[in-house]
Amino acid sequence: MAHIVRSPKQLGALIHNVRIQRNLTQQALAASVGTGQKTISRIEGGQTGTTLETLFRVIAALDLDVQIAPHSKGGADLSEIFGKWHAARSTIRLPIRSS
Repeated sequence: MAHIVRSPKQLGALIHNVRIQRNLTQQALAASVGTGQKTISRIEGGQTGTTLETLFRVIAALDLDVQIAPHSKGGADLSEIFGKWHAARSTIRLPIRSS
C-alpha cells in the first residue's frame, strides 16, 4: 500500500510506524544504518536537518521504497491514509509539482 507524504512530520510518523511494526528500537535502527539514536528520533519527530543520504539509508533499512509522483488534486484524506497502515512493505510517495 502506498502512502502519500507531504511533510517531514508525515514522513517521520510513517518511519516511526514501520519501525514499531518491525519490532525495532530507535537504537537498533540507528545501528543498522550507522547513525545515532538521536538522529532516528529527530527523523521520527519530523525535524529538519538530516542528510538525504541518512534518510535514504533509514528508508532502505526498513525495506521501503520512494516514488516521486505528480501532486494529485483529489483522493483520500491524509488521516485516512495513515489510519489504514497495514502493509508489511510500503511505498512512500513524495509528490512534486510541475513547473
